[in-house]
Amino acid sequence: MKVPFVDLKKQLSFIRPEIDEAINEVVDSTSFINGKAISQFEKSFSGLLGINYTVGVGNGTDALFIALKTLGIGVGDEVITTANSFIATAEAITATGATVVFVDIFPDSFNIDTRLIEQKISLKTRAIVPVHLYGQIADMDKIIQLSVKYNLFVIEDAAQAHIAKYQFKSTIWKQAGTMSHIAAFSFFPGKNLGAFGDAGAVVTNDIVYAKRARMLANHGRVSKFDHEFEGLNSRMDTIQAAVLSVKLKYLVDWTDKRRLLANYYIDRLSVIQQIQLPVFRINQNPVWHLFVILTDKRDDLKLFLKDKGIETGIHYPIALPNLKAYRYLNHSIDDFPVASKYQENYLSLPIFPEMSYDQVDYVCEMIRKFYQKN
Repeated sequence: MKVPFVDLKKQLSFIRPEIDEAINEVVDSTSFINGKAISQFEKSFSGLLGINYTVGVGNGTDALFIALKTLGIGVGDEVITTANSFIATAEAITATGATVVFVDIFPDSFNIDTRLIEQKISLKTRAIVPVHLYGQIADMDKIIQLSVKYNLFVIEDAAQAHIAKYQFKSTIWKQAGTMSHIAAFSFFPGKNLGAFGDAGAVVTNDIVYAKRARMLANHGRVSKFDHEFEGLNSRMDTIQAAVLSVKLKYLVDWTDKRRLLANYYIDRLSVIQQIQLPVFRINQNPVWHLFVILTDKRDDLKLFLKDKGIETGIHYPIALPNLKAYRYLNHSIDDFPVASKYQENYLSLPIFPEMSYDQVDYVCEMIRKFYQKN
């Protein structure tokens, strides 16, 4: 049996007529930049999240950078984030001129260990950027508590967590991206809500932040030739907005299917003691952008599954502080013991809404066979 890591072709086959119609409408209008599909998507995405403002931008990395710049983060500032994420989280911080400060991760959720954040806060700290990794929301109660105590901004990196839910302050369920000053989403094609190219969004409840973010994404202007400051060119193009509007209608259903598949994985794999399964707390409802297990025999298992026709991934093989890009910070592996250990153990198994239970059974059976031999 062949099991792809993600099957975008299969997803497209279900919605192709709607996609073709949406794209053709944009082509016929010739409004490729700032077309009406953009405002329509922004309104729909805001409605789904329950937030006031969405600003479509060129990609998820730009969304993070624009969110940080919107809050005035820059040279001389420090911004705290997780040691386990894609480099976009950290490079967006340094692109503002600020210094990135890494914090190790919880050994169960793989998200930033909020017990360690306070010791990294200095007089230069301006913000915390929690990453809702793999589709599970970080410990936002503790993060918001620290932000209030030290007067810090919070910018959520929700690139992997579209419509993930979190019971905020043990009372009300909130969605990823709605618990902070401002948040960033990615619509990279492989995301739970993916475009047909690069696209992203900044979301906020603050009208001032929304206006500034939109200006930053569009050359710092309020009208065609009225530039209040230098911005950048990071507009979501109309075709991507049209594609996203079609897919947005299916996101809840696709997410429900991911949750069912994740639960099925957990049920089937729980008998294999040589692997550690994902753990989430009772105040969470993850969206399972990735289904990541831990194993001491990661590389051997990955090769075995490849030979059996099963595609897997590694997210991420090098913890951020251990990348060559951050050698100048002079960190050692011992500074981030959990993230440094786990970089050798992560293995992402296939999970996507169109995946069948037979495919999950096959993956689980092959993992079981591997450990019978090893």
